[in-house]
Amino acid sequence: MKQLQGTYPVLITPMHKDGEVNYDGLKENIEYFVKQDVAGIVVNGSTGEFVSLTKEEKYKITELAVEQVNGRIPLIVGTAAETTKDAIMYTKHAENAGADAALLINSYYAHPKDDENYEHFKAVAESVNFPIMIYNNPFTSGVDIGTETILKVAKDVDNITHIKESSGDIAKVRDISRQGKGFINTFCGSDDLALESLLVGATGWISVAGNIAPRLVTDLFDRVQENKLEEAWELYDKVLPLCNFIEGTGKYVQIVKRAMDLQGLAGGPSRRPRLPLTKEEDATLKEILDKISKVTQSI
Repeated sequence: MKQLQGTYPVLITPMHKDGEVNYDGLKENIEYFVKQDVAGIVVNGSTGEFVSLTKEEKYKITELAVEQVNGRIPLIVGTAAETTKDAIMYTKHAENAGADAALLINSYYAHPKDDENYEHFKAVAESVNFPIMIYNNPFTSGVDIGTETILKVAKDVDNITHIKESSGDIAKVRDISRQGKGFINTFCGSDDLALESLLVGATGWISVAGNIAPRLVTDLFDRVQENKLEEAWELYDKVLPLCNFIEGTGKYVQIVKRAMDLQGLAGGPSRRPRLPLTKEEDATLKEILDKISKVTQSI
């Protein structure tokens, strides 16, 4: 069982112009991130447009990612589904395919209550043996899972080992990290609160910005671990405009895909109803990328 900590880019699913998945491009992207020395990667997450993918596409992406990573870094697979039954199906497939862990959000349409979320996470986790990272993202799912529920299900179920906390509430990151010490580890899921989350106890970061600046976000995490906080703040100041742009527009998929294209990697279009960036957004992204490029060249 691999240790899960550090900065993990949550990858986009590259696509051809006709909207079909670019599997060769995904292989190339994965290889790029491995060579950038990221701590690990995530596929089939929100940034990977999991809700826009078919069952067959999710399975193929999982299997391809396992084969391409080939054990070199930890691989987390998003296994979210609207129903507990389907979430179990995807999570079992991820484990059988050879992934190192699953990332699991609650139902995103039914708006379940805390007791329902508890039973959902418990049932899915108990159907497998590998680690489960539960996911709290009220902006996407419409549900802010209670801190006590998160702590209870992690304490009750041995293989619920991590949480990706994306509520934007730094006090929640603090409380889970401190009260859950010894049985659950917190990963930051809000790019614009990454350093703050690490300083209050998070042990990792599932990073959208990591697609675009993998070396920068990796070095940021490393500086915190080395207690070089002044250097960490300097790096954070460099990447924060990108993080704010991603979080502020809500167009995290389109931003990353466009950035990948601009950097010579596989991006492509997003599936409808997502539309491309506006001219103004595109210009802002290019300006941010130019500044980040200068920073990364000096690292």
